[in-house]
Amino acid sequence: MRRLAGLLVVPLLLLSTAACGDSGSDSADTKAEMKNGVPAITKGAKFGETPTLSKGAGQPPKELKVETISEGTGPALKKGDVAQVNYLGQVWDGTEPFDQSFGKGKPFEVTIGAGAVIKGWDQGLEGRKVGSRLELVIPPDLGYGEKGSPPKIKGGATLVFVVDIVKGTSIPASAAGKEVPQGDKALPQIGTNTDGKEVSVSVPKDAEPPAKLVSNYVLEGDGPAVKDSDSVVVKFHGKTWKDDKTFESTYALDQTVTWPIGDISVKGLKEGLVGKKVGSRILLVIPPDQGFGDKQQGTIPANSTLVFSLDILAVM
Repeated sequence: MRRLAGLLVVPLLLLSTAACGDSGSDSADTKAEMKNGVPAITKGAKFGETPTLSKGAGQPPKELKVETISEGTGPALKKGDVAQVNYLGQVWDGTEPFDQSFGKGKPFEVTIGAGAVIKGWDQGLEGRKVGSRLELVIPPDLGYGEKGSPPKIKGGATLVFVVDIVKGTSIPASAAGKEVPQGDKALPQIGTNTDGKEVSVSVPKDAEPPAKLVSNYVLEGDGPAVKDSDSVVVKFHGKTWKDDKTFESTYALDQTVTWPIGDISVKGLKEGLVGKKVGSRILLVIPPDQGFGDKQQGTIPANSTLVFSLDILAVM
């Protein structure tokens, strides 16, 4: 099933999708330089500088290799943290990057251990300190495998990344604000558990869906109000009103999603989040004209009223 998270925002640069940039071509006179068993950084070696990489020499390692170019002094990243990083990626036997975030003005965000990026990233970043520059050499089984990511990354390619860990944010397992009474029986009722596990969403059987957007606190946190310039880290359980059927739940997967508010394409979701406090759980009921309208989206039928339990866990 196509993930709703990918439908709600303009797709960002994802390592799990086809890469962009120019993979370049090898030339016979390109000199391979190695340092500590990894391709050497030939320019821009310091943290924050845009690097360039030599091509790899000889056979690449068959297991993940993580070389610490410089170690930061910040906290170590743990599973569930959201890291902001800058990176450059190149294939082992290539001479030009196939992708990079350096110079683009905005770091790439990745949730550690969530499986949203290639395995070599999840494994290579966990436990590393904020402020560090790393070089990752990722074998095919922890990258794009034998299929590759055409046209830039051929099948069976070993990948090399220079990664600067700019920031790390610890994300709570659940909203944990003050419980707000849910007195309107014509609206869905939302679970109030704060253990990070699945949150129930009960749609009333005999009630008509509201014609206007509903955005109500279920648990009211004490964090700052979400602004339209923020990126929010959320967990959610989404249902369609008509059949009371779940179309996606990140609670069930124990995962978070990061949404830049300015990129959210679903009007009701964007309007329902802005102004709500971080640390809160909210009920969102989004009518079709503020949702996906008369277009079917994956398993979501056309003209659906959408119902969300949504935890606002952090802003980036």
